[in-house]
Amino acid sequence: MASITIPDVDDKLKASLEARAAQRGRSLEAEARDILREALNAQKPGQTPENLYAAIRSVVEPLGGIQFDLPVRQPVREPPRFE
Repeated sequence: MASITIPDVDDKLKASLEARAAQRGRSLEAEARDILREALNAQKPGQTPENLYAAIRSVVEPLGGIQFDLPVRQPVREPPRFE
């Protein structure tokens, strides 16, 4: 397996990567590999996913879902008269 070195990584970026790795119980290197793998295996921009529902759910579900406040529906108004 190959190794890469990424010089001049911002300290804040490294700290964020370390925190993310710790939350997931992985090493810094394992987390970086996973991020690279996900980014490179992601669908290309402009492509329509095969299952749109699954694609949206895969983004929203880790966030705990989304709850929309729907406005109260109003009665349908009378159509205009053209007399």
